[in-house]
Amino acid sequence: MRPKAVLTAGFALFICLASGQGALASTGAEATPTPSATPTATPTPTSGPDNNDPPNQVEGPQVSTLAAPRFQLPFPCGQKWTGNSSGSSAHRSYEIDFNRGSTPDADRGDTVVAAAAGTVVISAHQGSTNGYGNLVKIDHGGGYTTFYAHLNSRAVAAGAKVTQGQKIGAVGNTSKPGNGISPHLHFEVRKGSSYPSNIQKAVFNGATFGYPNQTLTSKNCGGGGNPNTAESVCGSGYKVIDSAALGTAGKVYLLFNSANGKNCVATIKSTSLGKATATSAYLEVKGKTRATDTGNFTYYAGPVVASAADKCVKWGGKAGASTYNSPFEHCT
Repeated sequence: MRPKAVLTAGFALFICLASGQGALASTGAEATPTPSATPTATPTPTSGPDNNDPPNQVEGPQVSTLAAPRFQLPFPCGQKWTGNSSGSSAHRSYEIDFNRGSTPDADRGDTVVAAAAGTVVISAHQGSTNGYGNLVKIDHGGGYTTFYAHLNSRAVAAGAKVTQGQKIGAVGNTSKPGNGISPHLHFEVRKGSSYPSNIQKAVFNGATFGYPNQTLTSKNCGGGGNPNTAESVCGSGYKVIDSAALGTAGKVYLLFNSANGKNCVATIKSTSLGKATATSAYLEVKGKTRATDTGNFTYYAGPVVASAADKCVKWGGKAGASTYNSPFEHCT
């Protein structure tokens, strides 16, 4: 089809979990965690001054202001997470490990979001270089950067511009070979380049983290709106060609990618952000089986993608109590 006219209290470090990383998962219901008393630890760094200060893959933005960004918890709005800064001999000063589940593997696949807007300067698996495993580093300007380590998977590439609250990866336990750790997010705020003295106290929603341990509820709500767009959900190259309001609960979008001839449908919530509520998106190419993404989602449903060159499509979705179903249309 073509357009018309146009993610603490953690768990034991030294129990090596079974290999195999779970697939990226959506966040579930916002249950209050029951943290374990044994903290999750980050593996001890190997020797050498630069192992835990890897070089950037791309250059960060040139920003004149020195004011600190208003950081938020690196998890979706409304979720409760427990941070621990003292549970590992490998930790230096103000690094934090985050967990919220009551079992060692409970947090694997949970969504991790950007603590503030910025440019992704590292998105890579660190291999044997250090214990970070899958690492995303964001440059926020003014010398401030944040580190998100041990990710199960990364959702952004080096050079990408991200907004506060945008998904950047999923909680995991990746590290260097031989390190057995349970899933958690290792988080750091840094200013400047003199490691490790550049590691700063983390400040979330204007309040300094209660070192060494504190349980917090995320206020990372995208500045009061949904940090996701239909374009960011469907990916590079997709442009909106149609949309329909779902009352006040959200909007469903139909997009087209002229480079690959595919359509994409995404439902973007406007209310109950950060809370898992019934949301869906679907795309049906005439003569083919309908594809649907439905469930309890925190921010959006989709992407639902299908090739529909010169074919009519039905599309639609649901958010809250409102549903939209299109007729067969956009046939050429």
